[in-house]
Amino acid sequence: MPRLRVEGLLAAFPKLISSSKREHTFVETDTVRYVYQPLENGLYLLLITTKSSNIVQDLGTLRLLAKVVPDVATGLSEKNINENAFELIFSFDEVITTGGYKEDVALSDIRTNLQMDSHEERVHIMLEEKKKEDARKAMEEKANEIKRRQMEALKDNLMGNGSNSMKSPQGMVGIGGGGVTPGYEHNSTGADYMGSSGAMGMYSYNKPKETVPVDEPPAKAARGMKLQIGGADKKKTNLMAAMAMEDNFALIGGNKKADKGGLGLGLGATVAPPAAAPSTPLTLSLEEKYTVAMNREGGIESCELKGTLTLTANTDAGALAAVTVNKAAIASKCSSGWNFATHPKVDKKSYETTGVLSLKGGKDFPLNRPVGVLRWSYSGEDAAPISINCWPEDEGTGSINVNVEFELLRPDMVLYDVNILLPLGTSDPPSIEDIDGQYKHDPNSGMLCWHHDVVDNSHSSGSLEFSIPGSDVDSFFPVQVMFKSDKFLCPIEVTSVKSITNGAPIPNNINRAVAPDNYTIA
Repeated sequence: MPRLRVEGLLAAFPKLISSSKREHTFVETDTVRYVYQPLENGLYLLLITTKSSNIVQDLGTLRLLAKVVPDVATGLSEKNINENAFELIFSFDEVITTGGYKEDVALSDIRTNLQMDSHEERVHIMLEEKKKEDARKAMEEKANEIKRRQMEALKDNLMGNGSNSMKSPQGMVGIGGGGVTPGYEHNSTGADYMGSSGAMGMYSYNKPKETVPVDEPPAKAARGMKLQIGGADKKKTNLMAAMAMEDNFALIGGNKKADKGGLGLGLGATVAPPAAAPSTPLTLSLEEKYTVAMNREGGIESCELKGTLTLTANTDAGALAAVTVNKAAIASKCSSGWNFATHPKVDKKSYETTGVLSLKGGKDFPLNRPVGVLRWSYSGEDAAPISINCWPEDEGTGSINVNVEFELLRPDMVLYDVNILLPLGTSDPPSIEDIDGQYKHDPNSGMLCWHHDVVDNSHSSGSLEFSIPGSDVDSFFPVQVMFKSDKFLCPIEVTSVKSITNGAPIPNNINRAVAPDNYTIA
């Protein structure tokens, strides 16, 4: 039926209602029959059929539609019907077929069909959500991986090129509260940040910035005289050095003496000295590494210590070594929670009975290759040497106030070159309100390094308070801790190093190192 024909029939209905008798619910014309039912608010439910249709079936269809309208439109007001017009059309389509015949459906079937619940659609939605979730996790993992690489780079620079304060801690005399004043990096008095050989030695925290005078350019050479070779390069180098010193930066790659610390927080590249040749036939390395996970309140969630005794034979005489350790003292003090394991090629029976570490069958150790002959591990919260409590608070004014505290948990340990790295989530510099120790801000990586030369029983705690623009308190995590020490948790000692052929003592060099492998607060 054309649209104009339908609009004409609908326009004629009000006139027919006004002229017909009210006791009937249908009106007939020459061509069609109007079957209707009055609703509330002056509304009518109208069914237009041919005169030859079964009026009884038409009345049944009308009654079903009268139940559908309030169920779908949640009411009989004109506003509700207009808002649910499309839903009403869909529901009428479930009742009446394309040819105008009534479907054999109930009201519950119409509700089910209108919900359009599809298993395939649910599966498709689930797959799409899973893809989005996988993409989100991949993005987070990539972001964490980038942050971890940055932290590892800082850690490697700090631990690999740090100062020699493990044996003789110096520098950073000024310990106490203070902030940053114009022209000064720190208010305390004393030496440079980590001394002249410290990891941050190129940055002075106690002296105002000084400008290095630029060398005067050489006078113009007289005719017939030779120009000095390299004079222009020297002038350029001096000029760049002066500009760098004004901004408290060292030249990158241009000056071999620049950046004595090699921190990687905006300092110049470190020129590593050539490795010295071994002076003894044998080198022994004792190492303990901590893997600690802490929560933001300073509680220890997990702590694992792993130690290694590594032997490096530098000469043929050193390859014939048999190393003896204090097995009895280790067995008496390291019982619960400790695990010890020797290299598969080491004579385990000899170690268990006498504490001697040598290869099976009297074989030689390989030359110039480190061999881990003994490993040990310990899991327990009492092994953690230091705790960190980081407490950021959103002030509601576009600024975050951060309080950080540390506490030495093991009074028997002395920690050197303690660096606490805090991600800031922004390149803006922090406003230091109170600090124990020293700090360095690197805007390129958005990191703040809080440094202490020594943390021991006499200086077992400290605090740092600063404010920084932002609103995300989670951006300050994870916090990482680096330090050095020579105090072992395992009471291992090398008592003797002798030759397996004649029992003669073998000169040796013993290195001891304690450092964190992964010390994280998250």
